[in-house]
Amino acid sequence: MMTELPLEQVRTLLAVVDEGTFDAAAAALHVTPSAVSQRVKALEQRTGRVLLQRTKPVRPTQSGAVLVRYARQLARLERDARGELGLSGAGEPTRVSVAVNADSLATWFLGALTRVRGLCFELHREDEAHTAALLREGRVMAAVTSSPEPVPGCSVRPLGRMRYLPVAAPEFAASHLAGPLPEALPEAPVVVFDRKDDFQDGFVRRLGRGSASPLRHYVPTSEGFVDAIAAGLGWGMVPQAQAEPLLAGGRLVRLVPDEWTDVTLYWQQWKLDSPALAALADAVAVTAAQELRGH
Repeated sequence: MMTELPLEQVRTLLAVVDEGTFDAAAAALHVTPSAVSQRVKALEQRTGRVLLQRTKPVRPTQSGAVLVRYARQLARLERDARGELGLSGAGEPTRVSVAVNADSLATWFLGALTRVRGLCFELHREDEAHTAALLREGRVMAAVTSSPEPVPGCSVRPLGRMRYLPVAAPEFAASHLAGPLPEALPEAPVVVFDRKDDFQDGFVRRLGRGSASPLRHYVPTSEGFVDAIAAGLGWGMVPQAQAEPLLAGGRLVRLVPDEWTDVTLYWQQWKLDSPALAALADAVAVTAAQELRGH
């Protein structure tokens, strides 16, 4: 049984996934498209698995994602080793890819990045319930996630709790939410981040109703989401850090003074002895301890 995974083939698979097509991967690797195709086919034969979905752009299968993650880890270790040996070439920055949810990105996460010097960051914005999938697919090296279950090959540590408050503009609350809240809220227009966002529906379910109103506005940026609620388009669940200045200024009101939703966040990263990842993990942990609620 052949168990060796030739590095040339594994790196070619990664190039195809990153570049999106066989032709683009060939250009990046300075080989012919035929050579790229042959390497991928040879790797599929060696593993006995289909590794790529031949779509545009190309996407890895579940088995392919395992090898993509392996290829990225090898590349990370090679860069770290070259750096320790003083072999890193000029203009070759150390790059770390991270998946992070929009609300963390808008409130506390960038502060963590400023604590780390000498790294370049590639951030992938994704819902906290889905960032772990990017780790699983090998697209990122680390992630802020709401999942406490470690992705295979990854370590996990709790960061703290992010609190969300149900709020609306005063005029909106007066015109749409004058009656008993459990009855009025499911009928009132609502602002949601995107179709993965379940915070508003979850809050309505806690009031004993099925879901929020179908009269909903999708606003897929953290800052735009808050602005839409302050403008009176609808009500929504806003991170406390973003809500407090607007509450103090009278632009928002809390719908229920003693109700909120807490989301526990975790840091997951590859189990690699990588100085770059270790430095980033420490910076994220320190910043989260200052900015998030205790876990």
